[in-house]
Amino acid sequence: MTKPEIIGSGRSTYTRAVRMVCVEKGIDYTLHETTLGSPELCAIHPLGKMPVLRHGDITLFESKAIATYLDRSFTGAVVFPSDPYSAALTEQWVSLVNTVMDRTLIRTYLYAYIVAKTRDEKPDRAAIEAVLPALCEQLAILDRAVEATGYLVGNHFTFADINLMPILERVRLAPEGAEALSEARHLAAYYDTHAMRPSFVATTPPPGPPQWARRESGFGTSESGH
Repeated sequence: MTKPEIIGSGRSTYTRAVRMVCVEKGIDYTLHETTLGSPELCAIHPLGKMPVLRHGDITLFESKAIATYLDRSFTGAVVFPSDPYSAALTEQWVSLVNTVMDRTLIRTYLYAYIVAKTRDEKPDRAAIEAVLPALCEQLAILDRAVEATGYLVGNHFTFADINLMPILERVRLAPEGAEALSEARHLAAYYDTHAMRPSFVATTPPPGPPQWARRESGFGTSESGH
């Protein structure tokens, strides 16, 4: 079978989530490193965002769509449950994290730090202080969600967890985020446990700012490759 090609960046959390699916399922894949808006991305994604997938004659964009395709096309661990309720819960958490929490935790909170760093300026303290209540509230929601089983859905590691873990890793890079996560006891234990999974370790991003921090990244779109 043709080897899937993931086109994106090792620093992108959404690209990392797709790569984690491959490792979890034992899929032999290649990562084609590129930057946002590159011709390779624009050839598949109408807005030039990452990641995209090329698998033989098949092309796909958006990490959730790519992950679903990989899960259903290859044998190995199942990351999207077949049980209707568990499948719906997986969709629920992926949607909430990507449409609400990502904007709070990454595109508002961390953006205030990383963009300042790339411009050699001080972090936007006003923006940081303004978003902290929402950051703490949303980490508390996740803390309660993983309290019972250590997973977002049932007793299994699903794409809901895969989608969240790279975002939590980013939140820990800034002091308030690291402190808030450590105070969310169940979520902190959840992160520490799943951070040891081979799929997470194998996809550790290289040092440097994530792609979405660059001014040309199209900040504010759903898959800007942060």
